Amino acid sequence: MTNEELTKLIAEISRDVFGKSFRHQGLFNKRLRTTGGRYLLRSHDIEINPASYEKFGHDELVGIIKHELCHYHLHLEGKGYKHRDKDFRELLQQTGSPRFCALLTEKRRQTNGFHLYECMSCKSEFPRKIRMNTAKYRCGRCSGKLRMKREKDL
Repeated sequence: MTNEELTKLIAEISRDVFGKSFRHQGLFNKRLRTTGGRYLLRSHDIEINPASYEKFGHDELVGIIKHELCHYHLHLEGKGYKHRDKDFRELLQQTGSPRFCALLTEKRRQTNGFHLYECMSCKSEFPRKIRMNTAKYRCGRCSGKLRMKREKDL
């Protein structure tokens, strides 16, 4: 799908669902990582994450567009367009728009680190991916000396 096709789809959804025209541009922005789309306040354009369209399909794309159009129309009308505003939540409900999009990335698990350092004074532990010079660094809590507790497992 191209940006022109996306703009036409946004205009069609705006006309059918909201009964109002969409006079700006719809763009794909592959730099968006954690969100399905966003409404730009200054230019009034709507950006969509192409990964959400590729991963979840047309139905998810339509839901994201309807959500962003809620921001768009309320902002142009001078009403509450933010997520916490009553006007926004009511318009979401009236149009059947989703409040959140499906997760694009699974949350990253917290790594335990390859190297585990311990303070000799307060016994605080510091996991690190990269080995560090214990003679050069000290504990951030009590300024005590550090020692290696566990080395990288190969």
